[in-house]
This record gives sequence, C-alpha cells and structure tokens, in this order.
Amino acid sequence: MSSLLRLATAGSVDDGKSTLVGRLLYDTKSVLADQLDAVTRASVDKGLSTPDLSLLVDGLRSEREQGITIDVAYRYFATPRRSFVLADTPGHVQYTRNTVTGASTAQLAVLLVDARKGVIEQTRRHAAVLALLGVPQLVLAVNKIDLVDYDEATFTVIAKEFATHAETLGYPRGSVLAIPVSALEGDNVASRSERTPWYSGPSLLEHLEEVPVAPDPHDSALRFPVQYVIRPRTPEYPDYRGYAGQIAAGTVRPGDEIVVLPQGIRSRVERIDTADGPLEEAGSGTSVTLLLTDDIDISRGDLIAAADSPPRITDEITGTLCWLSSKPLKPGARVLVKHGTRTVQALVDELHARFDEQTLSSVDSPASLELNDIGLVSLRLAEELGVDDYGVSPRTGAFLVIDPKDGDTLAAGLVGERFS
Repeated sequence: MSSLLRLATAGSVDDGKSTLVGRLLYDTKSVLADQLDAVTRASVDKGLSTPDLSLLVDGLRSEREQGITIDVAYRYFATPRRSFVLADTPGHVQYTRNTVTGASTAQLAVLLVDARKGVIEQTRRHAAVLALLGVPQLVLAVNKIDLVDYDEATFTVIAKEFATHAETLGYPRGSVLAIPVSALEGDNVASRSERTPWYSGPSLLEHLEEVPVAPDPHDSALRFPVQYVIRPRTPEYPDYRGYAGQIAAGTVRPGDEIVVLPQGIRSRVERIDTADGPLEEAGSGTSVTLLLTDDIDISRGDLIAAADSPPRITDEITGTLCWLSSKPLKPGARVLVKHGTRTVQALVDELHARFDEQTLSSVDSPASLELNDIGLVSLRLAEELGVDDYGVSPRTGAFLVIDPKDGDTLAAGLVGERFS
C-alpha cells in the first residue's frame, strides 16, 4: 500500500468542504495548539459556542468574512497508517478553474453533497471535471446527515442517483463509495458513528487509510522536459553541460538511448546528477540533471524521451478543453499553448463539440466555448511539440491555453477526446 495519498475535495458552495477538512485535521491531531486557540477565539467572536473548524482551512481574510473558500487550500496531515496531501477546492461556479488545479494531481477525490439538497448542477459539473482529469478513485460524502435526522432513505436516494451519474461518466459500477457524514458533529469522519447503525461501511478516514492507490508508473516510457541548461564554465567544471528538470514519466538509467525532441537527435545518457550525488536510476517525479554522451544543442522547452518509445511529434493538437475564462473561445482565436516547459503560439482551428455535463450529451460544432464549458477543440501550432494522449501519459498529455496579451490562463487542455 502506498504511504502517501494525494486527494482533493470538491462540491457545491456551503456543502461543508472546509468544515470536513478541518474536522479531519482536528481528529487526526494535525492542528497546532496556537492554531486551535486562534480558531476558538474567532469562533467566539462570531457568537459560536464551539470552534468553527472551517476556519482551519479558510485562510484568506475575504474567505473568512464571506464564509466561502476562494483559493485552493493545500493541507498536510498523517495517521500512523498513511500520509496525506489534501487540496480543498472552491465550490462556487466561478472558481471551477481552481477545482481543476486542485484535482489535477489527485489520486482520489471526495465529492460532497448536502443531504438536504442531494445531487445538484454543481455536483454533476464537478463529477464531470473529475472524470475528465482521470481521477481514479471517487468518494461521495453525503454531508449534514444530522440535519435530516440521520435518515437512511434520504442517503440511499442520493447515493443511487450519483452512482448512476458516475457510471455514465466512466466510473465502473460499484466503484464509488458513498458515506453518510456530519462534518460538524464528526459522524463517520474519523470513526464510525452509532447514529447511523444502518450504515455498515468504513468511516471516511478509515477508507482513506485503506484505499489502494496505484504508484507513479515508472515502467512507462521516459519523458523529461528540459527546464534549464547548466553550463558552469568554471575552472572546476569547464566542459560541464547538464540538462535539469523533473522526470514527468518513466525511468532513466545511465546508458539508456534517448531522443531529443522536436529535433529528433539521438544520444545516450552518460550520467544522472542530483544535489546529493549521482544516481544509477531515477523515476517519475524525481528532479535530476542529465548528462549525455554527445554535445547537442538543447534548450529549455525541449523534451528528452525514450528512443524506442517517443511521443507523437505534431504541429496540431486535438484535445479536450475545460474553458476557464469569462472571455468566450471562438474559432480563429490566437493563443499560446504551454506544454511541459515549452510555450508556442497557436491558432484555434475548429470547435468540434461542447460537452453538456448536466445531460451527458454533446453539442456538435458550437459557435463558442463559454466559462466552465468543456469542449473538443483543434489547435494549429506554430512549432512542433512531442505529445502523448492524456490517457496514456497524463503529465505529457496535458497543456495550458494562455492569453498572449496578458498571460492569463484561459483553459486546461488534455490531448485526445476525453468524452465521446
């Protein structure tokens, strides 16, 4: 079992995400005494008799005053069984872009619904985004179960409705665990509650500790975006030429044959350097400096890949976009595409379809993509890129669409058609 789990929370505004995260931190004793004292004082100032645990997460003053989460709040906590990195994402529709950011690296997502409201439009939107990003594990937390008197029938209706929706999005039948919780009271969060005797499953924390998570695929083909070229040119290192970056996928060893893209030049790895000394092997997620046996003109933005399994070299990408800007996207728009460490100019060639996450249907040839729309788009690139399908290699199958005028991020893109 992996000792680290990266997870994200998602759900509509006021579903209680921040309170649930605060409860997890509190129940796992991951809160410092001075933090708890500050939250207690702030809660008293608000006229509350018990600490408002959501204040442990809502860190910005504007968030605390409005009682909402605006930014993605990252929290770290641990139990004797596992360590966790948690991204608490916003619930408001206008902050869906932050949900995409928080969930992009998650191995599991906890999607909250209010037991009084059930599955609503934003629930379906977040489920679609999680499926789009390929988050492999999904938990439905039916929160505020105390406000419906711990009613089993209410929970069952919500769980069945969402299970059907998740299955349509591609999650296998029976793979989504639904848990009745009360973040405020602590029911079924860290331990099972006696107030839900009809529920026989694990508490949320028990499930998070036990759920199997696939490790990073070190056996996939090497993908190494070059971030920086190191040329000290000092008396000690007069001829040193190293290529620094983080391994996006696969494993590299000295002697491995590689190809530099988009040039297509082949060479072999001579050495793998790190701040702690050379390595005989380095895998996905490791930051290293590669030295090659040949002198090659390599710069930031180039991709070093396995010679026997290179990515596709192309000047056109057809991909699924989650549009994150209030400015609509229309055919003919000029944008920037950031893929790995490389940024190139691009032209929006065609809008093939827009996915309706509420009805799970597609609209062909839309005139534009609006804020939070998900669509299939073709982009023509000014320079060639080495890309993989997102389903094959998420880290080299993802890209950003950027406004060339002000540098704002317009969309998160995934190479390939994620919804049919």
